[in-house]
Amino acid sequence: MPLIPEEPQIHESAQGPRATPAIGRPASTPRPVPGPRTAAMPRPGRPGPGPARPAPPAPRPHSTSGRPQAAPPENRSAPQLQVIPAVPDGALDAADEAVDLLLDSGRAPGDILVLTTGEQHPWATHELSFGEAAYWAQQEAGDDVFFAGAAAADRVAARPVVIVAVNDADDAAATRALSAARGRAGALLIVCGDPQRINAVLGAGV
Repeated sequence: MPLIPEEPQIHESAQGPRATPAIGRPASTPRPVPGPRTAAMPRPGRPGPGPARPAPPAPRPHSTSGRPQAAPPENRSAPQLQVIPAVPDGALDAADEAVDLLLDSGRAPGDILVLTTGEQHPWATHELSFGEAAYWAQQEAGDDVFFAGAAAADRVAARPVVIVAVNDADDAAATRALSAARGRAGALLIVCGDPQRINAVLGAGV
């Protein structure tokens, strides 16, 4: 079942976080390498400076359907957790789907940080090709989705939403990435990967 156009609400049980249905996508397809960008052309496939996104939808009226209501965000010491099941080769695609749904629901691009435990996201690779200074300046500006590898997780700044793509089989890398992500996610932490691995890492006290 796909994410609805709102921030997903996940309630943890005594056994740990529960996996929500995967964001459906067929088998992973090769990722095109982004071409050079110019000042006159926004980056393809990424939120650009164009027209402002519509305001978030108005709150829904109180439901009597028995669906649990979200707890107020104040007084929460830890971000909400959502696990999106995905194989390592599909974790980047699942993370991209999550970014798209968050933006469509009204989240600002600058609210979102995406971390990868293995291969860099293509946009991180592309932006790094312009130099480290230009790359990290984008984080400082905070006006777009920022992509980084887990190795640089200690350098990234906190954002309201952090998405982790567990796109390799290294449990140590996943542990480091999830530890950093949990400390930098203000409201929502989304992890795309094998639920058993993720639950094991989170259950180990990450």
